[in-house]
Amino acid sequence: MTLADIPIIVTRAEPGASETVERLEANGRKAVLAPMLSLRELPDKPMPDAQDVSGLVFTSANGVRTYTARREDRLLPTWCVGPATAQAARDEGFETVHESAGNAVDLAHFIAERASPSNLPLLHVANSAATGTLKHTLESLGYRTVFAPLYEMRPAPSLPEQVASLLDQNARSIILLHSEKGARAFTAITKSRPLRQCIAVAISDRASTPVERSNLSAIYIADAPNEDGLFAALEIALATLSA
Repeated sequence: MTLADIPIIVTRAEPGASETVERLEANGRKAVLAPMLSLRELPDKPMPDAQDVSGLVFTSANGVRTYTARREDRLLPTWCVGPATAQAARDEGFETVHESAGNAVDLAHFIAERASPSNLPLLHVANSAATGTLKHTLESLGYRTVFAPLYEMRPAPSLPEQVASLLDQNARSIILLHSEKGARAFTAITKSRPLRQCIAVAISDRASTPVERSNLSAIYIADAPNEDGLFAALEIALATLSA
């Protein structure tokens, strides 16, 4: 089996999963779509009016998408955790997009370095399961912050047939892990299947934690918690296989 033949299982939720698959295939890799989470919007969750906030904070592209599904405003300053989230904001027509790098804490300090606290709060739109780290950090830096949980992520009930077959055959494969919650869902759904020929490539330390006790061949962790960092870690994993 050549490196180009090794299946790369993409566990990211849609619509991002298809974007990752497209990028993998453009790089000559064999990608297999297997979202471990699905997005469910929460339309009843309250959210302040645009004129009552000083800016928007997004820690995922899904946050951008769920906000724009409810609001037409695109004029507020928009603070994004990384390049994929920032690109989603640009694609949705936001006029002022600030792109950070790193995690939620890094984003909070990025905001503090570039904007003074306002009498109006920042609005953080995210997954209902967000831990509150960003809000806590921003408030410790003097920024009023309102959290709007506009969506939730639900674990997949089963594996796609192609992925189940690969794992049952104990075939060599690579599993891309984009989040801690997605990794937990993958671990739960594969606990009775052999993973000895599988390598995990995780976007962050937190995303790798749920699979640490799985019987994986190896785990690689991205140096930067974004898609570019994940792809760089993937190339390292592939290079190890070819050595």
